[in-house]
Amino acid sequence: MTRLNLLLTLILIACALSVVTSQHNARKLFVELEREQELARQLAVEWGQLQLEQSTWAMHARVEKIASGQLRMRVPDAARVRIILPANAANANTIVGAPQP
Repeated sequence: MTRLNLLLTLILIACALSVVTSQHNARKLFVELEREQELARQLAVEWGQLQLEQSTWAMHARVEKIASGQLRMRVPDAARVRIILPANAANANTIVGAPQP
């Protein structure tokens, strides 16, 4: 009977240690999960800010202002504009606005 009690006590201690170990691991994983979720939230905020910044930099009025002010660019005269249709268009050899031979 003493051997059985000793064996059961050892099994009980092993089970208790495995419960404590698994709880510790679960807590460590939960802390790591919380840390990664916080990082994901920060990255989502940064992504939103970058999209807003990109849309601000690419605004048509801003680009046009820089092109005309700093780069001294201007819109060409209508007589100098040529519109070329894509190669898969119905009449691929036609250039709109070009003089016809």
